[in-house]
Amino acid sequence: MAETGDLFAFEDLSPVAPTHILIIPKKHIASGLDLGEEDKSLIGGVFLLANQIAREKGIDKSGFRIVTNTGKAAGQAVFHIHFHLLGGRPMNWPPG
Repeated sequence: MAETGDLFAFEDLSPVAPTHILIIPKKHIASGLDLGEEDKSLIGGVFLLANQIAREKGIDKSGFRIVTNTGKAAGQAVFHIHFHLLGGRPMNWPPG
């Protein structure tokens, strides 16, 4: 769906919202706890790409959510940091 020098983005195989895109760094980082100072621009790039995709998918006006899970208790099942871009329906709070 989208690719930058540092990131891949594609539709989730098991979506939980009408728009459910995974944004994944090409660099292996196991979780948010493993981010370093050198990853600041990478994480900024995640949000810029999410904004671009939100505009392309038409969810920028209604709103969207960006989620990452850190650790098993938070629901992290894949130990390569990734971000879920969710939209196209109302998002409830608290989420889980």
